[in-house]
Amino acid sequence: MASHPSLFTAFLLFICTALFLIASTSSSQNVTLSLYYETLCPYCADFIVNHLVKVFDKGLISIVNLRLIPWGNAFIQPNGSFVCQHGTNECFLNAIEACTVTIYPDAVRHFRFIHCVEKMSLENKMNEWVNCFGMSGLGKAPIDCYTSGYGEVLQRKYAAETSQLNPPHRFVPWVVVNNQPLREDFENFVSYVCKAYRGTKIPEACKSLPLESNSSQKENHINSVCYVDQTSNLTSSAPAIN
Repeated sequence: MASHPSLFTAFLLFICTALFLIASTSSSQNVTLSLYYETLCPYCADFIVNHLVKVFDKGLISIVNLRLIPWGNAFIQPNGSFVCQHGTNECFLNAIEACTVTIYPDAVRHFRFIHCVEKMSLENKMNEWVNCFGMSGLGKAPIDCYTSGYGEVLQRKYAAETSQLNPPHRFVPWVVVNNQPLREDFENFVSYVCKAYRGTKIPEACKSLPLESNSSQKENHINSVCYVDQTSNLTSSAPAIN
């Protein structure tokens, strides 16, 4: 009789291990979708607000590991200071969004905030960006992250990652699916994600795709980006955080 509990325990361990392996396998089959961007590039804002948001439609996020890397075309000067394409406001917001991604790692939560900020940018309401904390249901911990200096640490980390892209990015938004850059076809990311997925749980977003994508989109959007070699005359102080 004493052996029965041991057999039952062994059975439970077997079931738990099997479920864990199934979950791990499912997760490992997810497609990594990375967006390299800068916060005040209008084309990045448009892509996030009007296109990337589709990652949360029809179950697509269930097969995606979404990564947002806010650095873009910024660079680090020899003295260690940052230069951002759209001025110091952009450096500030890059750090704020980097802090938000780190503090709230759940993609649904941090994307809600970033979507709000970028929508404010498109609507020329950047003086109201701080309201996005309340509108997205997040606390203001990212501001503390920025003022503590950790935002700068994150920015240096993202700068290093962006500089190691192969091939190097030529503009932002720069979208990468499983290490494959989509170049000018970035708005067609859903199709690339679905093609890259090797799992069995096909989301509705992939089932409803047209048989062939419109490749002419590559030409239509060639100028709707912020190029690496473009410079900006915008200079301003960091946005108010009160």
